[in-house]
Amino acid sequence: MKRTGLINIMVTAAPSPMSEHQQQAAQLAWQRWCEQADTVASWPQARQQQWQQLLSLSPFLARVTEQQAQPFAELVEQCWPQLNSPDRYATTLQRELAECHDEKSLQRLLRQYRQRWMGYLAALDMAGELALADSLAHYTAIADAMIQQALDWHYRRFCQRYGSPSLSTGEAQPLLVLGMGKLGGRELNFSSDIDLIFVYPEQGEVTSERGKRTEHSVFFTRLAQALIAALDQQTGDGQVFRVDMRLRPFGQSGPLVASMAAIEHYYQEQGRDWERYAMVKARLINPCGDYQQQLDDLLRPFVYRRYIDFSAIEALRKMKVLISQEARRQGLRDNIKLGQGGIREIEFIAQSFQLIRGGRERRLQTRSLYQALTEIAELNLLEPETVANLRESYEFLRKLEHHLQQIDDQQTQTLPADDDNRQRLLVLYQCSQWSQLMSCIDAHMARVHGTFQQVIGDAPDTSEEQDSQWQVLWQDMLEEEAALDILSGQGVQDGEAIWKQVSVLREEARRRGSGPRGRKAMATLVPLLLDRILLQQQAPELLQRVFAVLKAIMSRTAYVELLVENPGAREQLVKLCAASSWIAHQLAHFPILLDELIDPQHLYQLPALDDYERLLNDYLVRIPEQDLEVQMDVLRQAKQALQLKIAAADISGAVPLMKVSDHLSALAEAVIALVVQLAWQQLQQKHGVPPGRNLEDTGFAVLAYGKLGGIELGYGSDLDLVFVCDADYQQQTDGARPLEVQQFYLRLAQRILHLFTTRTMSGVLYEVDLRLRPSGQAGLLVTQLDSYARYLKEDAWTWEQQALVRVRTVFGCRQLAERLKVIRAAMLQQPRQLKVLRQEILDMREKMREHLRPNQQRRPLATHGQTATEQFDLKQDAGGITDIEFIAQYLVLAHSHEQPSLTTYTDNIRVLTAAQEVGLLTLQQAQDLITAYQSLRAEAHQLALQEQPALTTNDFNAERRAVERIWQSLLLS
Repeated sequence: MKRTGLINIMVTAAPSPMSEHQQQAAQLAWQRWCEQADTVASWPQARQQQWQQLLSLSPFLARVTEQQAQPFAELVEQCWPQLNSPDRYATTLQRELAECHDEKSLQRLLRQYRQRWMGYLAALDMAGELALADSLAHYTAIADAMIQQALDWHYRRFCQRYGSPSLSTGEAQPLLVLGMGKLGGRELNFSSDIDLIFVYPEQGEVTSERGKRTEHSVFFTRLAQALIAALDQQTGDGQVFRVDMRLRPFGQSGPLVASMAAIEHYYQEQGRDWERYAMVKARLINPCGDYQQQLDDLLRPFVYRRYIDFSAIEALRKMKVLISQEARRQGLRDNIKLGQGGIREIEFIAQSFQLIRGGRERRLQTRSLYQALTEIAELNLLEPETVANLRESYEFLRKLEHHLQQIDDQQTQTLPADDDNRQRLLVLYQCSQWSQLMSCIDAHMARVHGTFQQVIGDAPDTSEEQDSQWQVLWQDMLEEEAALDILSGQGVQDGEAIWKQVSVLREEARRRGSGPRGRKAMATLVPLLLDRILLQQQAPELLQRVFAVLKAIMSRTAYVELLVENPGAREQLVKLCAASSWIAHQLAHFPILLDELIDPQHLYQLPALDDYERLLNDYLVRIPEQDLEVQMDVLRQAKQALQLKIAAADISGAVPLMKVSDHLSALAEAVIALVVQLAWQQLQQKHGVPPGRNLEDTGFAVLAYGKLGGIELGYGSDLDLVFVCDADYQQQTDGARPLEVQQFYLRLAQRILHLFTTRTMSGVLYEVDLRLRPSGQAGLLVTQLDSYARYLKEDAWTWEQQALVRVRTVFGCRQLAERLKVIRAAMLQQPRQLKVLRQEILDMREKMREHLRPNQQRRPLATHGQTATEQFDLKQDAGGITDIEFIAQYLVLAHSHEQPSLTTYTDNIRVLTAAQEVGLLTLQQAQDLITAYQSLRAEAHQLALQEQPALTTNDFNAERRAVERIWQSLLLS
């Protein structure tokens, strides 16, 4: 047998014979062939013995003789051991397809043709009658012929159905098929998949005979799908080739076909480093006209830089690291393609010189690895002896690759672990021991790897191995199965959920088009974040939050680079997102907040409560007064930044809950003051101000009800506000365009609402609820002071009196605030009939439950005397927060006429403390209520940070029972 490319250290000896069961299987296959093809039995004895041995070497060949006994026998008789010209495959296949009129027949004929000819070539190769260069040329020619003839067959039928696509010049427009990888380089292996990209020249429409119009993109997409099915689909006859479309623009998420213009734009704006390597071998399978030249001209600037491009070395090195990681992951030590010193390293050596110097040395712009090695030697880029060694090892490893695949027509590059297939290789290589063959293989691969290290360089330090492992997850070509193996191998739980998020982000990043700098930054950032996140508990949820931020900033390269270059900022991003989905959404919606992450010490240091107004003014000081839109946006950004600081301090545990509410309330008050001032100044410029009024004494007050009034504001809380003015409505403002004073204050309120609630790029400032004003939604936006006092005294309902317990002035001059305080105290301190008050409060509590029940999708609310099932509504269930608030309000309304100190404070804890001090509650009752209130509010607060409803499964039975007992004693006894 002829052997080519064997390294000199190999010790040859008589091969071990095939095992008995292999010989029996081969004999049986030979007998079946003889029975189905009469002429085979009459072959010369030497040929019969040769073919029986070939059948023992290849179960694939045995299947071909069984499935196509007579046609295959005729092929052998006509040709053996000669070769056709590679150009003849297209001619013979075209002739066979001439009488094919349906897709099933097409698929059957293609598969039979492929099996027949590949079987013949495999037999020649195993018989030592086929040089490697010839085998590569023939495998490629068969693939070219089958792609082109199948495409032509479908193209004719599509034109009959949809009409013929044409260029703007009127010429017929083809679907161009780019062959990539080994197919493009005319170096296809025996059992290879084929990498394709589909391109069509121009956008336009085709019109069928019935007048139906179809866009070119639709026509060619359907044509491409038909071609892929003809080649790739598994039938009873097998398949022609596995078709891989992942090298197309945008990978699996991209369109199946693209116009020439779209291709040009993609590679100019979106092309990745690895796509440069892929495009080195891009070849038009169905050349016509000057399209190959057009594509070469389009791709050359992307693939080959005009200057000597040493950056290609680093990019190539990174690609090799990723491949090595994949090899280690799959245990590919015996993989002659991906392992150290394998075929891929020889390809990388050649491509490194092509990409580094190809822009200057046009001779290196070749698709052929053979030709590239020749040019490298002639240009003295490597020593001729080194190139000769590389070529020898390449031929040996590629020949071995073919033999591995010819055994059973499987796409494998891994040396067999089973005795049968090892024995087949020993026979092919005339070796008596497996260790002999392995010594030869190891010597070739060690020699290749030594050259690879000289040219490409070593892999990064092992300290970077973890990052490299996660970098694999960001590669477009990574299969789901491989990704899941990587994740499980590193001990990551919920690998499927993790991989889905990574792949979705990766595809979105590709669509966004952030340019080379942005893509590079994302490729660095994502693995760094994965390294920080994946081994944490609840990693999928945390990853979802962090990725939401990345999706918001991936087109803003400066923010991505901020996180790449600043480990502290990355740490804070992960920490804050882990602690709170609310914070994560704030960062995602308003990426400018990422600036706050740069200095962690500054982030967690809260200002004094009375310093928020100054800080807000600092943000606005450089904004021109007339630029209202920018003022509004900056004010929102300032509020969000300060709120983020409060949240950061909150989740760090450095600030207790009550202090958090103090800071959130102080921030809201500062915002209110600033908004009123801005609105006042805007109106003053147009209309002047009411007589005797100015910014220090506006005659205008803002009353806070609810959570802000009770100094218990949360992160997402609305502001319940009421506007009151102390003014003579009979007068006018003193400006050039005077207004009646009532109209002035009405416009002031409208302007305040506009500044608060208009949605800008940075969202709204606060949602504002004015329904607690006198007469509710039917009332005026601004109420005169006297009218406000009269309404409370004469018309206020009990629930409005309850709400008054939590009212305080948050904007207004001292004198006006004092008068409002007196009005509030006077109203609360009115004597009331206890029986009537209790019933009205109980009725109000029940109405509240009835109002909320339709919104309770998960379960009904528990009333007094009932027990909540499964989950406890912290606010509305019996024994919850609202009950405690009602108890405090009842005590104020029922007893403040005798105990005025009850009206001093607006927050529940100090109201309850005051009630205990005057003997309305025992010390134990007050402590129980305060403890329950603090515990339930803390739980609700944590749920709000996670954007969860106030439902908990935690055990608050003791707190609830204590509240229930006090409710019973005060309101039901």
